Amino acid sequence: MPVVSELIRSESDKTLSFGDYTLDTKSKLDNFDFQGDLYKVKTFKEVTKLERNGMFVYESIPGTAVEHFAATETEVEFKVEGDNDAQITLELEPETEYDIFVNGNDSGSMKTNLGGKLSLSVELDPQVEVSVKVVKK
Repeated sequence: MPVVSELIRSESDKTLSFGDYTLDTKSKLDNFDFQGDLYKVKTFKEVTKLERNGMFVYESIPGTAVEHFAATETEVEFKVEGDNDAQITLELEPETEYDIFVNGNDSGSMKTNLGGKLSLSVELDPQVEVSVKVVKK
């Protein structure tokens, strides 16, 4: 899976792809219009962040490349790649339990905090994409 050289793009399947973990300096793109919402991405080797309409959506430490990111009221699904293992934080519904799947394998359940944040760790190798699916219970 290649990095997203344009920082963020819409895909033909109505999903988003974003992030470039190969950059040495911070890069950002603001006001990306997608399905009536405005997105902002900040990315480089240390962190990748995505916001929708000024609200937090996704963050990874270190930076990652994300493809086919789709979020509904009941699930978030995407493919992710990076140079190193990453800590990924998603903004979801507060105090709600979610099932986590990594490469189709059940990684257990987690409950979001009062702010709706859910953090998970993903083992990553360069140029090997990992699929992540988070499903509301």
